Formats: sequence, C-alpha cells, structure tokens
Amino acid sequence: MEPHMVMDIARGAVLVMFKLAMPLLLVALIVGLFISLFQALTQIQEQTISFVPKLIAVFVTLALMMPYAGKVMSVFTEEIMSTIVRLK
Repeated sequence: MEPHMVMDIARGAVLVMFKLAMPLLLVALIVGLFISLFQALTQIQEQTISFVPKLIAVFVTLALMMPYAGKVMSVFTEEIMSTIVRLK
C-alpha cells in the first residue's frame, strides 16, 4: 500500500468523524448557550440545570441521526472495501 493511499484513507476517516460528531456538538453548543442565558437571566447557578438538558438533547439528536450515521459509515466502508479490492 502506498503512502498516499494511507493518507487518503486517514483523511476520509477524519471527514467521517467530523460528519458524525458535528451535529451532536452543535446541538450541545446551542442548548448550552440557551441554558447559560437562562441561568444568567434568572441568576440560578445550579450545575445540573445545564447538564441534564444537554444530555437529553444529545441523545435525541443521536437517535434522530442514526439513519444518516449508518449511511455515512456504510459509504465509507464501501470505499475502503473497493480500495482493498484494487490493491490485488
């Protein structure tokens, strides 16, 4: 296997990681921003108030994102398999 092929596979893996992690991180960021704004407006400084809604929002996003994640991972897997077949 040539070095440029390894770099292409690694680049593809990083892109898949970003595609799968970015929606979850954005939801956590947005929910955290709104909870922080709420805490600043009401002067409630309880740590669990910010943790529980973010946790719920991330789990809901993860559940809604499962078909997308499966498609992204299957496309990447097919690309890896076709690369392996071309090596012979």
